[in-house]
This record gives sequence, C-alpha cells and structure tokens, in this order.
Amino acid sequence: MLNIIVAEDHALLREGLTSLLRGNEEINVVAEACNGEEAIKYAEQYSPDIILMDLNMPIVSGIDALKKILQINSTIKIIAVTAHESEEYVRSTLEAGAKGYVLKDDTHKDLLQAIQAVSKGNIYLSPGIREKIVQSYIQAPQGSADNSSSPDKPQLTKREKEITLLIANGLTNREIGIKLSISLKTVEKHRANLMKKLKLHNASAITKYAIENNLISV
Repeated sequence: MLNIIVAEDHALLREGLTSLLRGNEEINVVAEACNGEEAIKYAEQYSPDIILMDLNMPIVSGIDALKKILQINSTIKIIAVTAHESEEYVRSTLEAGAKGYVLKDDTHKDLLQAIQAVSKGNIYLSPGIREKIVQSYIQAPQGSADNSSSPDKPQLTKREKEITLLIANGLTNREIGIKLSISLKTVEKHRANLMKKLKLHNASAITKYAIENNLISV
C-alpha cells in the first residue's frame, strides 16, 4: 500500500486526482493540500511514500515546498504534476529533487505509471516531455549538448551519450534498442561501458549525471 498526498490548489482537479487514486486498492490518499504550506505540513505529519505536487501553488510554490519537504524527509518521492512543458522547467524541477514529471493533460494511465515507476526508485517523465528532450538532444549539433567536457572527465561516445540520455528519461534497454534501431545485446554492451567509465551503478545515478552535465539541455 502506497501512502500518497495530493497537493493541488484547484479543488476540482485535486478532487479528481484523489477520486482516481482512491479507486486503486494499492493506493491510500492520506491527505490533500491546497497550497505549498499545507503540503509541507502534511508531509511532516504523515511521512507519505509519494506526493503529487502541483508546481504553481499559493503561499509557498510547489518548487519551494518540494525542496523544503526533501530537507525534512529525503525518502519522500515527489512527482510534479504541472502544465509547464519547457525543458528548462523540467530540468530545474528534477534538480530540485523531483522523481517524476507528469503533465496535466496526460492520461490517468500515465499518472499511474509514474507512481509505479517512482515507487520502484525510477525516474519518470511524461511521454510528451520525454520525446521532446530526446529529440532535442539527438538533433542537436555535435558537441553542443555537453559544455562541461574537460580532460579530467570521462569522454563518452556519441552513442553512449544517446543511451545515457534515454536511460535518464526512463527507457528500458529493450525500448532503447527499438528507439535507436540496435539490438538489445548492443544496448547492454554500451550501457555496461558507460557505467564503467562513469563509475555509476544505477539509473538514478545516470539521470543525475545527465542533468549535471547538460545532456538534458535547454
């Protein structure tokens, strides 16, 4: 059973999200917050597994509430639920500590997939956001995506950078193979090589690396 707080200032949307979640026997909505201050208060009171956080809220913004909540309890996983689609907004939200990013016009299925993925320790991005970020990186002129290269940093091949980005956006090895039209075995080989180069051991660490090194770029 996952304990979840819904933090959303619009009553109809908040009630709709709560109704949807309460229809799932594996989810328990422990509280509803209508502003950032309440979200912080309830997070401290209930220590939920996940918070669905609107980014535009009164009194305390969603981003500020997110940061404060993670200072109080870093084990809480926060999924941003927002209308903002810009890559800059996505990146700043992930850098603040969010584990998921869902758009308000996504489907109920997308939201439940986000909750499932984040509860397992994975990063989840809205399908529309994921596609936009992947395409902007793949189509960018060579050398423009990573402005932080230095002789002291491991140098990834173009293919390794593509795979790093796709991992950061939540794709499985099989999905990466389909996306890049390469075999599963080839994906696994590239993944093993880049993890060895970067001395990283899981998808969350790769996501952090991608953000810090501007592979998720604006």
